[in-house]
Amino acid sequence: MADFNFELVSPERLLLSERVSEVVLPATEGEMTVMANHAPVMTTIKPGIVSVKAVDGKVTRYVVFGGFADILPTGCTLLAESAVPVSEVDAKLIEKRIDATKSELDDGSHSDEHKTRLESFLAELTQLNQIVVAA
Repeated sequence: MADFNFELVSPERLLLSERVSEVVLPATEGEMTVMANHAPVMTTIKPGIVSVKAVDGKVTRYVVFGGFADILPTGCTLLAESAVPVSEVDAKLIEKRIDATKSELDDGSHSDEHKTRLESFLAELTQLNQIVVAA
């Protein structure tokens, strides 16, 4: 099976940079699988779980809170707004983000467009919280 270079970068640090056989991304238009020789694409990322399958078959998972991915035939770079390994995530981390988003929504000083984005982000965080708690 062909492999490609994958990098997962957050503002705090480079979380991963290695050759992989497959990456599953939570793209805003739907979950997408990236493999070697993928057509060039740039996509936005919603809050969700990124699954990375290493060349040896080992799968690691990371929680991301938005960002974007640059996909080329030779590799994929995911620039996340924030990302942490699933093993380091607890419900409190996501609940804090949910509470902060609710507070921002309750502020009431936002345009309709921004309010709609906040509501969508809140729904995505709530869904992510259910996935992480179940895992």
